[in-house]
Amino acid sequence: MDHDDVLALFDRRLRRDARPDSGSTRIERDGAVLRQVGAAHDWNGVLWSDLDEAGADEVIAAQVRYFAGLGLEFEWKTYGHDRPADLGERLLAAGFIPEDEQSVMVADIRDLPTEVVLPEGVRLVPVTDAAGVDLMAEAAEQAFGKPNPAQRQRLLDQLAQGSETVTMTVAMAGDRPVSAARMELVPGTEFAGLWGGGTAPDWRGRGIYRALVAHRARLAAELGYRYLQVDASDQSRPILQRLGFARLTTTTPYVRGVS
Repeated sequence: MDHDDVLALFDRRLRRDARPDSGSTRIERDGAVLRQVGAAHDWNGVLWSDLDEAGADEVIAAQVRYFAGLGLEFEWKTYGHDRPADLGERLLAAGFIPEDEQSVMVADIRDLPTEVVLPEGVRLVPVTDAAGVDLMAEAAEQAFGKPNPAQRQRLLDQLAQGSETVTMTVAMAGDRPVSAARMELVPGTEFAGLWGGGTAPDWRGRGIYRALVAHRARLAAELGYRYLQVDASDQSRPILQRLGFARLTTTTPYVRGVS
């Protein structure tokens, strides 16, 4: 996998040519910025920008005014190779709060293991209804330590819209959800994104995360996708590297509350 070629493809397909991620969102181009806008529970924010040092602060201020006018919190999703080099510092000065830096990991699906190996007593269950979404939300709360009602509502919306671009899976240990993950397909591109994958603390280290990656890799391969992409935490990055993922760049979300 050629790092520079795949990074350029990633930027073009998933950022500059991004599509709305649900029926309640829209993509807007505003000069050197591409943003997604939707309801309060949707992901609202800047997906891509091409700024220079001279005009960056003015463009940032314009986005703050725009989302404030809509009464929406929003995120500026920055990447390690974005310009200008001090974009993060400029966002801080404009009142944004940074979240943890993550590694953008990418793998050619043909190089990944697709055999699903689960610990005894654990099974993977596809999520097809609201009850399944509730199980996913329960697993995520165990894994990450806090509820995420906005994420739950987004998943319910995707089910209601009959979206064929999202697959959701929950790992069950008996009647208890212990991990959950989803895959978001990007039609017309070579990429499928892996999201979630958090596991309850007492079930970590037993291979559930790896099994969920293998499960989704197999599904993506069957659908003709070439690359899997993950925004990986420091905890999941070593696992992904052992599976065959490479670090493409970094990403840091900067969040601006409603003014």
